[in-house]
Amino acid sequence: MTSLAPARRRTLSALLLGAAALLASCGGGDPIVPFEPVRVLAFGDENSVLTPEGRKYTVNTLIADDQGVKTLNCQNGGIWVQRLAADFGFVFPQCNPDNVANPPSRIYATAGAKVADLEAQIRQHLDTPDGFAQKDLVTLLVGQHDVLEQYALYDGNNAGLLLDRVYQAGLTLAAQVKRIADAGGKVLVSTVPDLAYSPFAVAENAAAGNNMPAALLAALTAKFNEGLRVGIAGESGAEVAIMLTNELIETMAKFPASYGMSNVIAAACDKTLAPTVDQCTTDTLVTGATANNHLWADDTHISAGAHLYLGSLAVTRARGNPF
Repeated sequence: MTSLAPARRRTLSALLLGAAALLASCGGGDPIVPFEPVRVLAFGDENSVLTPEGRKYTVNTLIADDQGVKTLNCQNGGIWVQRLAADFGFVFPQCNPDNVANPPSRIYATAGAKVADLEAQIRQHLDTPDGFAQKDLVTLLVGQHDVLEQYALYDGNNAGLLLDRVYQAGLTLAAQVKRIADAGGKVLVSTVPDLAYSPFAVAENAAAGNNMPAALLAALTAKFNEGLRVGIAGESGAEVAIMLTNELIETMAKFPASYGMSNVIAAACDKTLAPTVDQCTTDTLVTGATANNHLWADDTHISAGAHLYLGSLAVTRARGNPF
């Protein structure tokens, strides 16, 4: 028995050396260099917007000074693009509390934007001297308003037409993704969050007396995202990454405790205190709500807590994708 041990060790050593040689020969031994962008450029709707004052379209954080005077803290409870940018060491000019000199990242997203509005956003950037470069990380999250627009046109008989329209909108978004990738940018594009789980859908179901409104919202969302995914199917992973926001929202809605949430069907913001979501703060919430324990800030916008997980998903996709 003991006389066999040295032979076995020699055999194992030979196998390990052979495996190491094989691994070293793969790809010519070139090291994998992690992608490190030089800036983040955000396009889309209000889910990616910071106002000039640093307000967000979710729950805004207030902090009190020594005298108890409360002011907006744009950094706390940051939206997903802030969290993505921060992971790479960037801030946006709209929220720069440490006064970083000439922050290069930019937000071109606008409140209420639909896919058709991306053309103007991208043109605004292309009108600058910079254009798109290989080290630009470009984010796209848009389509929610396309879905809501078509939902509002439902007459009981035209679902097929509405589904075709959102599918085409998804294809149009994919064309803009390709446009940016062809121009040199590295693109992180998000699917549309599923509004079938939103307080808006809950209210629509209650008014209808059935679950058909949520079912239609789910179908429209799925069809939009299908168009996006079909449209980018031919794009290289070296240029484009997709972020499945719809799946994240669905998972949080079904398993809220896993995300530290206690309410996934009601809005955290009190409409009597904050008529619009950009006015919502930690001082204008309904009883029992915090910035993080609700999934939704208002009827259709996710909470700061949801943005936290969306930002984490974005970081994972951006750092794990072979840009």
